Amino acid sequence: MTQNFQKILEAAPSPFMLLDHQLRIVWANAAYLETTGRSAEKLFGRLLFDEFPAADSDSGQMLKASFDRVFRNGVADHLPVIPYPITGPDGEVQNRYWSATHTPILDAGGAVEFILQHTQDITDIYDGTNQIATTGTHADMARRAREVAEQNLELDSAINFFKLAFEQAPNFMAILMGPDHVFRITNQAYLELVGSRPLLNKPVREALPEIEGQGFFEMLDDVFQTGRAIRQTGAEAFVQRTPDGPPERIFADFVFQPLSNATGETVGIFVQGSDVTAQKLAEMRLREAEERFRTMAHMMPVQVWTARPDGTLDWISDQIYEFSGAEKGTLEGAAWLSIVHPEDRDRTIAIWQAALEQESVYQTEFRLRRADGSYSWHLVRAAPIRGEDGTLLRWVGTNSDIHDQKAMSQQLVDLNATLEERVRKRTDELEELHARLAQSQRVEAVGNLAGGIAHDFNNLLQVMTGSLTMAAREIPADSPARARIDAAMRAVERGASLSSQLLAFSRRQPLQPRPLDLRELLTDIDDMLRSALGEEVDFEIDAQEGLWPAFVDAASTQNALVNLAINARDALEDRGRLCITIANREFSAEDLAGEPEMSPGKYVELKVIDNGPGIAPETLEKVFDPFFTTKPVGKGTGLGLSTVYGFARQSGGRVTIDSAPGEGTTVSLLLPKAQDAAEPLHWPDQETVSGGTETLLLVEDDAEVRDATAAMLNDLGYKVRTAQDPASALSLARAEPDFDLVISDVVMPGEMTSRDLAHTLQEEMPGLPFLYISGYSRDAIVRDGRVDAGVNLLSKPFTRDALALRVRAALDTSPRAAEAAAADPERPRRILLCEDDALIRLDISDILDGLGTNVTETGTGREALQMLKTGAFDALLIDVGLPDMSGEDVATQARDAKPGLPIIFATGRSEVPAARKLGNCAIVLKPFGDRDLARALSDLGVLPQPQVLNSA
Repeated sequence: MTQNFQKILEAAPSPFMLLDHQLRIVWANAAYLETTGRSAEKLFGRLLFDEFPAADSDSGQMLKASFDRVFRNGVADHLPVIPYPITGPDGEVQNRYWSATHTPILDAGGAVEFILQHTQDITDIYDGTNQIATTGTHADMARRAREVAEQNLELDSAINFFKLAFEQAPNFMAILMGPDHVFRITNQAYLELVGSRPLLNKPVREALPEIEGQGFFEMLDDVFQTGRAIRQTGAEAFVQRTPDGPPERIFADFVFQPLSNATGETVGIFVQGSDVTAQKLAEMRLREAEERFRTMAHMMPVQVWTARPDGTLDWISDQIYEFSGAEKGTLEGAAWLSIVHPEDRDRTIAIWQAALEQESVYQTEFRLRRADGSYSWHLVRAAPIRGEDGTLLRWVGTNSDIHDQKAMSQQLVDLNATLEERVRKRTDELEELHARLAQSQRVEAVGNLAGGIAHDFNNLLQVMTGSLTMAAREIPADSPARARIDAAMRAVERGASLSSQLLAFSRRQPLQPRPLDLRELLTDIDDMLRSALGEEVDFEIDAQEGLWPAFVDAASTQNALVNLAINARDALEDRGRLCITIANREFSAEDLAGEPEMSPGKYVELKVIDNGPGIAPETLEKVFDPFFTTKPVGKGTGLGLSTVYGFARQSGGRVTIDSAPGEGTTVSLLLPKAQDAAEPLHWPDQETVSGGTETLLLVEDDAEVRDATAAMLNDLGYKVRTAQDPASALSLARAEPDFDLVISDVVMPGEMTSRDLAHTLQEEMPGLPFLYISGYSRDAIVRDGRVDAGVNLLSKPFTRDALALRVRAALDTSPRAAEAAAADPERPRRILLCEDDALIRLDISDILDGLGTNVTETGTGREALQMLKTGAFDALLIDVGLPDMSGEDVATQARDAKPGLPIIFATGRSEVPAARKLGNCAIVLKPFGDRDLARALSDLGVLPQPQVLNSA
């Protein structure tokens, strides 16, 4: 306000007063001071209603309403008539009537800064009773002004009420005017939503700049232009509630409602809505929590489900659907009962209903159907989940599979119910185990005795065998002395057999197990068995198809079968029926309970069944005892069945007898299944016994045995050097290394053992063959009753022929012999024949013999590869289809070991890929004859020229 303007108003005859925003009196002119009877010192700076109290009266409300309109709208407001009492200087209250005009004084920014009040005292227009005069122009005007004032008061009261409701409304509200959406009114809830900041009289883009690009400005423009309201639910916005703070995320449900004038033109927008940020964030947290819960539930080892307060299932984890095989979503509601066992449903429903009514923990057990249709017991639990006010919100439940525990519990119940029977059975088992232990201890004791005397006993027998053999060669066959020598030799053989039986039942017999077809072994001894049984015994063999090979020692297995057959013959008294069956068997740990020496797995079972008189119980429990026999004196040693028992146990199997008087006898021999395919049987050909001219080193501590053995070797044509222990033998070998084979006893005195000697000599003289001889070889070259791999062993006592065979075999299969044979162009060519079919192998062997070659036969690929490592061959003739591995794979490995080896494939196919890949190969197509095979051998350079034969 300038000095000139103040002077003008000061001189005005009408009262003027200036008020600020707090309705504080800033200034008044002399006329106002005179009219109100106040001084400037007392009046200036005072609040209007403190100086002139009447704020709670109708007059005060009318005055306040006028001021509010000026501040709100920025335009002058007029009160034609307003009764307002004035307290005079003397303290007397005077009822006065006024006409007032309130003019806004704006600041530089256009906002109302002050209100200039111009008043006129119109009290004289009223009569002495304060009633409006009824006649005259002034009276009409006064009456009309009074009516207008009363209407304005009512309107102001309505406006104030609206304003009060607007300000205190829980929902946010604002009024935006014009196309720029200028804020005219906002309530407290709106300010709390967007942050306390000056909004009035500002366009929305200026007042809330941070919401640019969030789509709200465009929606306001669309509402103003089209006149159509826009509603949003859960709308997301980012608002800067504090001046320097980051944008905060809010959510709101709102409506932008267009405001129209009398002509229907949109002049503004009413904004109204609810802040749902807390609700939305809670929902988001709830969804995240539910998602975490479901993720966790899907990964838990138990089945999880949830239900509404009324018990209706509304969510089921994947484990339940996978377990039951039901399609997802098909078990919710009450449909879950469809997978509950029918016998459990009524009980389950009753317990669930009781839990729902009491809102207590639910727990029960019932059976759920699996995908395969079977049922499994589950422990089912559910807990009520409540809100902060204790209201039941939902149920969370789990199903735990307790089928195994349930089965175990039932088994325990059953076991308890049969405790007496189990105790009796266990007692019987313990008695049986004790009997077996006692038998085993008896066998062990005799075995220790047998082992202790076997070495010396067999050495004595060996001296006798050697001496008798050499003496027989010097005495004519028709001499009486020759008969005595033959009788002595038979006695030696019986002694050797007795020693062998002692070692067998005590499980100290050195075995050389290999994969064998037991059907082939039985076929091989069929004639011998039938001859031993006699014509009055009906004998048959019944073998299962697809029979597994057994991993056993061929000679010991044959002896065991012959023993069992002869025992059965004796029981039948040369008349009756005997059957030998062979079948595959597989046993679990439960099946072999009480058999600690056997392992669960696959076995081949031989049964010798007769229909004889059977065996009495008191006899049956002793049949495996050594030296026990029911035969008359001189008719048996009592070692037959004990020998079978020892052989079975040493082989990793067992032998049992099932018999009763009058019901016949069944002896079951269980032998372990071999991992590899069966190998063909090879028995020494006694007709091919021959000696040689090689030099041999014989190591034996017993002088008599050494002399007898050396004599037999000399008789066979060999040159023999002898040593009494391994240390002496090593010194002799180093001094005179020109020998071809070492023959050594196993058990000898001194620090150096026979194995040490062999190891040292074979390192110094690669390829040197070694042959062990022993009467008792436990722990020296035998492990767990089996001869170590690659060991040549000849058991004492041995005959001249047995010695000749083993010496010749050791020499002929040695690497040295192979090298020597390869260097001789005139020698017969050695062919390794690998064919699994025995008849075909026999035919091919005959053809090769006719072609002048030496043939070594085998039926498996693995054995062929082993033979190639230890022997020298000029060619490999191999069938493509073998039982254990492909003939092409065998050829590939053979060529890796012996790069220049010629290979002939025998096959029914015209193409063998390995033949092209390996090179130096030929193919003969089945069926083929001697000409085809001769041509193939000639093409590969094995034979010098094709052989002309008569057969096709």
